Amino acid sequence: MRNAWVPELVMVGRPARSIRTIALQLTAAAVVLAVYIWSAKGTNLSIGELHSGMSGMLDLTSRMLPPDFSGLSRLVDPIIETIQISIWGTTLAVLLSIPFGFLAARNISPHHLVYRASRLFLNATRSVSATIFALIFVAAVGLGPFPGVLALAVHSTGMLGKFLADAVENIDPGPVEALKATGANQIQVIVFAILPQIMPEFISLSLFRWEMNFRSSTILGIVGAGGIGFELVTCMRLFRYQELTVILLIIFMIVTALDGLSAAIRKRFI
Repeated sequence: MRNAWVPELVMVGRPARSIRTIALQLTAAAVVLAVYIWSAKGTNLSIGELHSGMSGMLDLTSRMLPPDFSGLSRLVDPIIETIQISIWGTTLAVLLSIPFGFLAARNISPHHLVYRASRLFLNATRSVSATIFALIFVAAVGLGPFPGVLALAVHSTGMLGKFLADAVENIDPGPVEALKATGANQIQVIVFAILPQIMPEFISLSLFRWEMNFRSSTILGIVGAGGIGFELVTCMRLFRYQELTVILLIIFMIVTALDGLSAAIRKRFI
């Protein structure tokens, strides 16, 4: 008799759990829908306005064609400067992110306070836009590409350091424990047990960040931090839309080339 009641109890319990699950799912869906409606009202999201603005977008597109290549020689130096900004900004970010990334990894950080302080620093640098950093550094060191390099370096350090710390925390602890059992010190553990596990992922992230930094550096010139951004905003202000098309085409081609170069490097090292 005792066993005969078990299926009945299970059958009675299941509908109650199913009802609770469905109620929770419906509640979650309602909350998400309410957030989207609230956000749409706050941003004045309107399909009608988008439709009415299509004529203006088509008019702007027609003014951008055909591209005007007469000023192409004037764009060579700003483009080269933009590439240089992205290279140095990414390189400095990689160098800075390595110590902060290891200090922000819970499993190898020397102290809890060091871990918290490092995480706070990475969060702070990552939360502020590179453009804001560029404004700060332009005011500090003056106009030119150097504040652009500093802005990209500080902002990128936050992202690379955070991903590096997460990668270190997710390593296989087996090699680390094996090295420690042989009497290896912390530096030897990092070099021979941790770095081989995280290096492929870190290289991939660094290359991805380089691509992002080039795209970011194209607009830093708007705030006086060098690069092609100054020419871009000048074309917009002076209604030289055909020259603007040339700048956009150049940026597109360079980004495509960087993507191919990054893929080749990843294939070689990963």
